[in-house]
Amino acid sequence: MTIQVLIEQLGPVNTTGDTTATVSSLVLDSRKIMPGALFFALKGALTDGHTYIDTAIEKGAVAIVCSDLPSTLKEGVCYIQVKEVHEVVGVLASAFYGNPTAKMKVIGVTGTNGKTTVATVLFQLFESLGEPCGLISTVENRIGASVIPSTHTTPDAISLQQLFAQMLEAGCTYAFMEVSSHAVHQHRIGGVTFAGGIFTNITHDHLDYHKTFDEYIRVKKSFFDHLPKTAFALTNIDDKRGAVMLQNTKARKQSYALRAPSDFKGKVLENNLTGLLMQVNNQEVHFRMTGLFNAYNLLAAYGAAVLCGKDSLDILTGLSNIAGAPGRFETMQSPVKKILGIIDYAHTPDALQNVLSTIRQFGQQAGIITVVGCGGDRDRTKRPEMARVACDLSTTTILTSDNPRTENPETILDEMVAGLAPGHYRKMLRISDRKEAIKTACNLAQAHDVILVAGKGHETYQEINGVKHHFDDREVLMEMFNLLEK
Repeated sequence: MTIQVLIEQLGPVNTTGDTTATVSSLVLDSRKIMPGALFFALKGALTDGHTYIDTAIEKGAVAIVCSDLPSTLKEGVCYIQVKEVHEVVGVLASAFYGNPTAKMKVIGVTGTNGKTTVATVLFQLFESLGEPCGLISTVENRIGASVIPSTHTTPDAISLQQLFAQMLEAGCTYAFMEVSSHAVHQHRIGGVTFAGGIFTNITHDHLDYHKTFDEYIRVKKSFFDHLPKTAFALTNIDDKRGAVMLQNTKARKQSYALRAPSDFKGKVLENNLTGLLMQVNNQEVHFRMTGLFNAYNLLAAYGAAVLCGKDSLDILTGLSNIAGAPGRFETMQSPVKKILGIIDYAHTPDALQNVLSTIRQFGQQAGIITVVGCGGDRDRTKRPEMARVACDLSTTTILTSDNPRTENPETILDEMVAGLAPGHYRKMLRISDRKEAIKTACNLAQAHDVILVAGKGHETYQEINGVKHHFDDREVLMEMFNLLEK
């Protein structure tokens, strides 16, 4: 594809140099430049891509997209000056890969909690209905049966369009993706044509990045603001900001709820460890997934599938057989004492409260031991609240490390402990070593107690001082169960 063809996607821009050269690749990282590349000089939080323009040209870049023209322009190179480089990456990437999302149906799921579950459930449902699908999620990216490891909730704009192109080539008719607030704010979803958007809920999270809750809400809302009128916008109307999300959307507005009047109405009839018995638009159905939070997730998936034109009975039949996403209320049991272990990704106060409330409902008189931490280099405002929720709703709470990253684990624990009331201390332990914390929980547990290991869910690593070490909560908990009962 020539530079000129790409430029035409942007409208009027300031272009200097030859536009007839063929672009062989799009690159954000100058270290990955190959001859024929178009290099985006992005201004990031830590580095400015403009300082690597000369390096990119030396390695063979034929075009540079920048917001500031270099003082010296190299002959044979095309400079494309735009106001904000990050705003055009997705648009050019989409064109470079043949606008793949215009040829399939892409459904985006956004919100604080539930994104992974809803996207994964939709992927599993549509695969069961015979639709070849793609999935982009925190846990994994998938093209049908092929799994591509996931490093971010939403890949960068170039990788994302490349992934969509691979899905299209593999015959995918649908793609379901998590849309994080970071991805919206950083324009990583630029150039994506969405057939639908789903809002799950919103609670405090990522305030390390967005600084204020209002800004976090505004960014989430902007996803719906930019949906085309051909798309649907499906919101959780029980969430107090559910209606706000759709205020300015051009898309077809639809809603789901357990309490309020809505287009897709659910009612929980039974909720226990064997699953949920629900009434969905007056149809009674049993689901394998459990918990009130999953009632909302299932309703969201049901509504989206109906809006995609699928038969209601086929949808409910398919959903009734789905177990959910890895690391989301994932259960295991010790062989002899019948201690119930639950692994869950809950890493916000609201998510932790939802999971613990569900366990308390099921556990009846059983003790609940919660092992929980907070990630380093992330939103610090939720740390005291996480500890308070855990202690309020657990028999015993063990505060421990999550992914401390570059922070001192003990400092993180100090900030969590700051949220506790005097009465909490008698049922709280702090053990910064996560494996020791899980081991202690297992040693404390009595027959039929419940151990919740929260915060990391599907993750198979622990990041300490910038280094990722293998660590899987599921493996560690099962290892301790086996040691406990030898």
